[in-house]
Amino acid sequence: MTDLTTRSATTRHETGEGIQRSGTGDPGGKGRTTIADGVVAKIAAASAREVPGIHGLGTGMARALGSVRDRVPAGRPGQTRGVSVEVGERQTAVDLDVVVEYGYPIRDVVADLRVAVVTAVERMTGLEVVEVNVAVGDVRLPDEPDEEPQDGPRVT
Repeated sequence: MTDLTTRSATTRHETGEGIQRSGTGDPGGKGRTTIADGVVAKIAAASAREVPGIHGLGTGMARALGSVRDRVPAGRPGQTRGVSVEVGERQTAVDLDVVVEYGYPIRDVVADLRVAVVTAVERMTGLEVVEVNVAVGDVRLPDEPDEEPQDGPRVT
């Protein structure tokens, strides 16, 4: 988890115009905010899934075990499968294991993935993302069955 301590704002000058803030009366400058690792992981996972060319998160055994766990009645879907984060006081690092759709240029997909994750995490948490490491563990071919469980009953 991270601890973000908000300091009273200071006076800042940009291009000759003064922007002044006072620490008094600013309710946003009082108290501490804590952001859990899981929050950053969920944000990173959600933004990664929106990138064209990303089939899924997690590879190999993690996806197989996650698929089984998702089918257990009390189990929750693995929203952060394939994502690990390290969160500090002001910075975070993200590691992603991904499966790319066949036909997409992997370098372009990974570049778009990094931009999407950095943008979402920094915008939503205020933490600086210092790195996004991506491991492409598989390519999903068009004729391969989908490993992800479908919503709804398994039997009819």
